Amino acid sequence: MHDIMARECAITGKKSQVGGRYSNRTRATQFNSGGKKRRFVNLQKKTIFIPELAKSITVKVSTKALRTMNKNGAYKTLKKAGLL
Repeated sequence: MHDIMARECAITGKKSQVGGRYSNRTRATQFNSGGKKRRFVNLQKKTIFIPELAKSITVKVSTKALRTMNKNGAYKTLKKAGLL
């Protein structure tokens, strides 16, 4: 398995993003008092069995990547991402 940075999807490359907080009170005032908020990717650590290789691998992927693997197949998706 490749070493990847923390909190990054191995397939899609999605990372966390920084955005502004927003409250209902902000609508009444002229400034954003909430500050910044880091929004993290929904990452899951999954062990996936690949029949073509007859072995299992563990990957840290986003839920969107899991849906992509269900649609296109795990072997094809992981090979395209360069993880196999």
